[in-house]
Amino acid sequence: MMNSVDSPSHASKLVLAEVAAIADRLNQLAFREGSYASALEWLYFNRYSQAEANEQLYAMNWPIVGIAVQGSKHMRVGEQIFTYGGARLFVAPISLPITFQTMQASITEPFLGIGIYLDPQRIAELVPNVYPQGLPPMDKREAGYVMDADAALLNAIGRLLECLSNPSDTQLLAPLVRDELYIRLLRSPVGVYIAETVFADSVVQRMTQAIAWLREHYDQPFKVPELASRIHLSESSFREQFKAVTGFSPLQYQKMLRLQEARRLMLSEGMDATGACRMVGYVSDSQFSRDYSRLFGDAPSRDIARLRIGSRPVVR
Repeated sequence: MMNSVDSPSHASKLVLAEVAAIADRLNQLAFREGSYASALEWLYFNRYSQAEANEQLYAMNWPIVGIAVQGSKHMRVGEQIFTYGGARLFVAPISLPITFQTMQASITEPFLGIGIYLDPQRIAELVPNVYPQGLPPMDKREAGYVMDADAALLNAIGRLLECLSNPSDTQLLAPLVRDELYIRLLRSPVGVYIAETVFADSVVQRMTQAIAWLREHYDQPFKVPELASRIHLSESSFREQFKAVTGFSPLQYQKMLRLQEARRLMLSEGMDATGACRMVGYVSDSQFSRDYSRLFGDAPSRDIARLRIGSRPVVR
C-alpha cells in the first residue's frame, strides 16, 4: 500500500504549498519592477507587472537556475524555446545568449521569479560527494533544461529567502542553504549535465573554455579552426559540440555578444551607434545596422529611443 506522504496528490499539494509560500515571501522582497540583485551577489529577483506580448528582451545568461513562482516566462536559446512557471525550473549549466519574454503577468498578480547563479568552483567541490563512482551515462545534451522541482528543493529556496531577513543569517546560513540547493540539483534528472561542466577535459568543459575565450575577445576577429585547436578538438567536432551545448555556432555566439554589448553601451553609457559599432569589433556601419535590426527588430537609434521611453533594462 502506498504511503500517503508519497502519493502523487499529496506530493502535488506539498509542491503547491511551497510555491505559494515562496511567492508570498518574494512579493515582499521584490517590491519594485525589473530585474535586480538581492543582498546576496549570486541571487537576484524578477518582478514584472505586465506581460510582454510582442516584446522580447535579450541578455547574456551566466550559468544559472531560475524559477518563476508566479506567472510564466519563455526563454529562447538558439532555436530552442523553454517555458517555465509555477514549480518548474529552468537550468542553464553554461553561459548563454538568451531571449526571454514574460508571458503571464498583471498588476494584481505580477510575474515573480528568482535566479540563482551556479558557482563552478563550489559545484566542483560537491560533485565527488554526489557522484563518488563518476558520472553516469548521459543522453543528448541541450543548451538548457526545464524540470519539475520537488517539495524539498522548493523548501530550500524558501529557506534561502528567509535568510535575507537577518544579516547574520545572510552571511552564515545562506551559503549552507545554497550548498543544499546545489546538492539537490546535482541529484536531480539534470544534475549530471551540471556536474559535467566542472569535469576537466569533458566536452562541456572544453566548450566552457571556448566560451570564456569568446567572452574575453568578443571584439576581435577569430578563425573557428584556431579556436578549435585551442581546446584540442577538430574543427568539425568543435562546431558540432558547440552548437549542441549552446544552441549557436561559434560565429553566431560572438555576434550575439557583440550586439548585446553594443546595445548596453548605447543605452547605459550614452554611446552613439558608430562608437558602439567600433567598440564591439564591427568595421562596417551598414553590417552592424543590419545585424542589429535583425536581432532586436529595429535600427539602433530607434531601438534605444524606444527602450529609454519604456525604461526597459538591458540585462548583462
